[in-house]
Amino acid sequence: MDFEDRFFSAEDGLKLHARIYEPVKELGGTVVCLPGLTRNRRDFHDLALHLSRKTAMHYRVICMDYRGRGRSEYDPDFTHYNVITEAEDVLTGLAALGVEHADFIGTSRGGIIIHFLAAMRPSLLKSIVLNDIGPVIEGSGLMQIKAYLGRGPKPKDWTDAINIQKTLHAREFPALTNRDWEIHAKALYRETEHGAVVADYDPELIKTLVSIDPAVPLATIWTQFEGLGRHRLMTIRGENSKLLSKSTVDEMAKRHPKMQLVTVLGQGHAPMLWTAELPEKIAAFLG
Repeated sequence: MDFEDRFFSAEDGLKLHARIYEPVKELGGTVVCLPGLTRNRRDFHDLALHLSRKTAMHYRVICMDYRGRGRSEYDPDFTHYNVITEAEDVLTGLAALGVEHADFIGTSRGGIIIHFLAAMRPSLLKSIVLNDIGPVIEGSGLMQIKAYLGRGPKPKDWTDAINIQKTLHAREFPALTNRDWEIHAKALYRETEHGAVVADYDPELIKTLVSIDPAVPLATIWTQFEGLGRHRLMTIRGENSKLLSKSTVDEMAKRHPKMQLVTVLGQGHAPMLWTAELPEKIAAFLG
């Protein structure tokens, strides 16, 4: 078995899930992977295998499912689907798993959570990898996410699920192969016991985006970003990203001069972490 499933209780009693990849040799450290808004631990499978098995240092990799995603329980109150609650859940889970220090990798929402973890528990974090996220979220990119989550078609089967994702995102991701689209779709969707293919998150999660107004600028988190200054930082940006702008990345580099930047050609928000030699680049950065 490549991994094991662990469950723990949040402070409010909700049962939450994490997937653990143990190192094949002597432990070189722990890496915590935090997914995007509607994503789950499967986004990190190939990266986790690489970090736990194929690097000079073999890491223990912990991939989290937030409440309402993957194998974690759905919250009866959708307002609990927020960054602060999810950051607290991460802290609770890592305490249950005995993790005192770790490297962190965060895609989109996961990167925002990392900003707040650095403020809440700075001693917990070592090196940080932000995947297509920073202190400024472009409103146009967020509105695009809101639109396709709210009106996205329901797949009839796995082939349809793959084609839906291609139709929605192919323009921003011309670099992806047919195999990449299949991996992407099988990470996002799951098959029910009745054979239906459904998105692997609580539909109530979409309600958290209803109040977003394109006419009102989104709040920035530069103050929290300053807290990352004591940590080694790599930022990955998709060349076609509409959520993380080049001007924001340039400002991040000014405020964190040692930040390492990787631009992934032919991809948008957010780059797929099994592609473009990203496992090797991330391993080299962490090592």
